[in-house]
Parts: sequence; structure tokens; C-alpha cells
Amino acid sequence: MADRFLRRAAAGEIVRKLCAKAVLERELIREGDRILIAASGGKDSTVMAWALSSLKSALKRNYELEALHISSDFCACCKKSILSQKLESWAVPFTDLFVPVIGRLKAGRKMNCYWCSTQRRTELLKYAVDRGFTKIALGHHLDDIIETFFMNLCARGKLSAMPVKLVYRKYPVTLIRPLAYIEERQIIACAEEQGILKAACTCPYGTNSGRRQMRKKLAGLTDNSGAVKRRILGACASGNLV
Repeated sequence: MADRFLRRAAAGEIVRKLCAKAVLERELIREGDRILIAASGGKDSTVMAWALSSLKSALKRNYELEALHISSDFCACCKKSILSQKLESWAVPFTDLFVPVIGRLKAGRKMNCYWCSTQRRTELLKYAVDRGFTKIALGHHLDDIIETFFMNLCARGKLSAMPVKLVYRKYPVTLIRPLAYIEERQIIACAEEQGILKAACTCPYGTNSGRRQMRKKLAGLTDNSGAVKRRILGACASGNLV
């Protein structure tokens, strides 16, 4: 029944319902939370900002939203003025923070996605803690989480994945992934419907060949079935991996 509804519903409504389901089932947002959205400028985090903003009344919880975009010294692809306008139209204040990601590389080291994500995560945490945010919202979706699980399993021999909710022990802030129940194709459809896709950008380093290969393998394994993907996520959840 649920899958039949998802096939018939408008793209934006699908994203809203699945986002709300993740928030409520996983207790991602509480009354009075101050949530910092990690706004990359891409479709995922922008759709997440739209969904969390539009769900405020439906979730019946008072929470604040702000967005932080981290600019760098290697990527000027983000259409920041358009992103800022979109966020402000949803009553989400926007801040742009410059971080010299390449400038922090040690001599002889090459730029890569892991280094960039580490630097960005560090700055996100520092910004959130310094300003009293209780949650940091990341735009990883269902496909990201499942791909990470299988990549860790096959490449590292470890049973681990991206947690939907991560409570830090050292910091007074929690990471949440409100798009955890949503497939990438559903996010793309929503972004097209809401006029977000044309404003989104992509990172020139975002060409992780290992992830792309795993995505192709999983497409064959699941036959691109959303129901199968959600069962895999459920299995990971039952093992406390997500």
C-alpha cells in the first residue's frame, strides 16, 4: 500500500512524507531544537532545507533552522546568490563561510573527497557548537547510506554505515540525516518539481569511482526497487548500524 502511494503522489509530497517519517520514527528533531543545515548548494541539502522548513507545522514541533554553506579554495560552482534566495524564501537564514581546504593540505598530498569532508565536518561542528545549535542536518539519502554500508563491507571488511542519528560524546550537538528514507531519484524529482534542480551545483571532485561502481552493482542487486532498499536499511537498523 505504501509503495503504491509513493508511486502516485507528487514528488514534493513523497519527500515531505518520508522526511517526516524519518524524523518521527528516529526522533531526529525535538521541541526547541536549533538545527544547522549543512548547505552544500547541491540538490540533496537544498531539498532537505525545503522539506524541513515546510514540515514545521505538520511535525507540531517548534524548531529553528539556519543554513551554513562552506566555500572553499577549489570550488566556485555553488550559485550562492540563488541558494541564498531560495533559503530565505523558506525562512532559513543563510551564512557563507570560507575554508581553505586545499591550503590546509600537507606538502605532497593530493586533494580528495575524504580530506574535503573532514575539513568541512570540522568547521560545521565548530560553527554549530560555538553558536549553540543542538543538531546538524546532513543531506545524505537512502542510496548514500546503503552504498556506504556495502562499500565498507566489501572494501574494509567492516559492518558499518552512515548513522541516521549520531549523538556526539565530546560535543553538545547531534548529527541527523532527515533524508535517510528517501531515494536519490525521489529527491531529483522533487528538486525538478520545486525548481531547485536548476539552481543546484556539483563538486568537480565529486567523482568517487568506488561509489559509482557500487551504485551500479546495487542497482543490479535491488533492481532499483525502493522497497528492497528500505528492507536493506531496516536490516542495518536492526543491527544498530544506522
